[in-house]
Amino acid sequence: MAPPNMSIPPARRADAEHYTWGNGCDGWHLVKQEGLSVIEERIPPGSAEVLHFHNRAQQFFYILAGEAVMELEGETVALARGEGLHVPAGTPHRIRNTSKQPVEFLVISQPPSHGDRVQAGPT
Repeated sequence: MAPPNMSIPPARRADAEHYTWGNGCDGWHLVKQEGLSVIEERIPPGSAEVLHFHNRAQQFFYILAGEAVMELEGETVALARGEGLHVPAGTPHRIRNTSKQPVEFLVISQPPSHGDRVQAGPT
């Protein structure tokens, strides 16, 4: 049976709400719902998030291009294209780009993490 003809547009960076953060970093809200957030982000070489955690939101980071370093509970995990990492709620973490190329990744948060961020280290 063929699916019904639906007029639901696909999520695309070109149509998404854009924001900037940190030192030259970009984010695009691909899905922004009450129970789920999917954001495509880009980090230029040498940039990083500050160490933080979320009281309610769990997150999944998935690398689309480049290589990133995730700091999670005091440990570091190198992530390459096609690799991801789950970050449970309450877990201090940050993503860094120590390479010479931009890193592009998805961050999926459930529930959405905006307004649920607590800084856990120096800026």
